[in-house]
Amino acid sequence: MALKRRQFLTSAAAGSAALAASSLAKPAIAQEAPLEWKMVTSWPKGLPGLQTGAERLAQRIELLSNGRIKVKVYAAGELVPALQVLDAVSSGTAEMGHDAAYYHIGKAPAAGFYTAVPFGMTAQELNGWVYFGGGQELWDELYAPFGVKAFLAGNTGVQMGGWFRKAIKSPADLKGLKFRMPGQGGQVLTRLGVTVVTLPGGEIFQNLQSGAIDGTEWVGPYNDL
Repeated sequence: MALKRRQFLTSAAAGSAALAASSLAKPAIAQEAPLEWKMVTSWPKGLPGLQTGAERLAQRIELLSNGRIKVKVYAAGELVPALQVLDAVSSGTAEMGHDAAYYHIGKAPAAGFYTAVPFGMTAQELNGWVYFGGGQELWDELYAPFGVKAFLAGNTGVQMGGWFRKAIKSPADLKGLKFRMPGQGGQVLTRLGVTVVTLPGGEIFQNLQSGAIDGTEWVGPYNDL
């Protein structure tokens, strides 16, 4: 999840002010209008786990802020294209975004380490690194040039190796395939002769069905099905 850095700092100050003002007369507090934020996502509307997780996050923000911050969630394509979440938050089109960090490797190559690296960290290991091993501090440094603050807001763990239109029996069978896989996994496949395609989740199935791509990875068994 990406959050506009300036908005984050401003809101933190506003939250502190609200706490400090709790001893003031109630009419003074009641005059404050709630902050209305937009959250854009990369996920199709209603997608279990990912889009529903973003919507749950928005509900919790409103609950924990006692209604001070109201977040309206936009699914992929409703406000901005699925793969332009970081750009939208960085430019101020939206205050928040929910997508996968490996979509950002064209702008920040190390961003892929924060989303499902093949043969990489498990979900628990990624959480441990980010929360307790200095991963968040590195993430802050990495995204500072874009003016956003990133947080973990969902963790699918290591993702499936892929689904293919034909049997893959050796590395040689990969050569020449058109395959959907962002991040470091896609970079490795490129070295094996694969033409890597980055597609948002909502466009994978029809491209696989039509033959526009020969294979794909996505999240895991439930969402893949």
